[in-house]
Amino acid sequence: MIRRIETSRLTVARAAARLFAEQGVSATSGSDIAAAAGISERTVWRYFRNKESCVAPLFTQIWQRFYRELRAWPLAEPIEVHLANQFALDKHSPEEIADMVLVVRLIAALPDEPDLRSIWLHAYHDGEEEMAALIGDRLGRSHHDFDVRLCAAAVMGAVRTVDETISRAAVRDARAFTTTEVVAQMSRAIRAVSHLPFCDPVTPRPFGDAAPPPAVTKAAKRQRK
Repeated sequence: MIRRIETSRLTVARAAARLFAEQGVSATSGSDIAAAAGISERTVWRYFRNKESCVAPLFTQIWQRFYRELRAWPLAEPIEVHLANQFALDKHSPEEIADMVLVVRLIAALPDEPDLRSIWLHAYHDGEEEMAALIGDRLGRSHHDFDVRLCAAAVMGAVRTVDETISRAAVRDARAFTTTEVVAQMSRAIRAVSHLPFCDPVTPRPFGDAAPPPAVTKAAKRQRK
């Protein structure tokens, strides 16, 4: 049942995204979205609180896919190698590529659609905890450590900024980007804001940040005797 609802919500999200990209948010009604998705308008409002939130599942899916692929990042690889493998188009299905194109078009429209932008920002904010988990696990540190959380927030901001810059340039300026260019820009941005060394190969630390036991001084030894 839950899976069916998720699939239906994603169907609505794709229909809404196409309409928003083609005619704008203000010119799109709930009935338009319902007709494009092949469901009743009543069902649309049962799933979503307003028309802008209809695209939230699409934003969430793109982020979750990116996160799952980051989770497969081998400890021995630098970030550039893993992102190059992750962004390769032959690793994605036609449906996944179509979803990415839709999201790029939506992102390019954000400056003119403040309500849509709030949905976009919310999706990235929700990803901070997951990014903290990734960084913490990679470095053998607690996900709740302040430095790990701070690094995660900075990285999410960097990723969002790259996504927005590339999307606007691609749609508004008809700029074409190669996978190599995207990887280079994303890697550079993440490295620029990261104060923790998770971008480079790391050595597994099964005991985390546990400090070695303090050295026993001569005075302490005499006291024990």
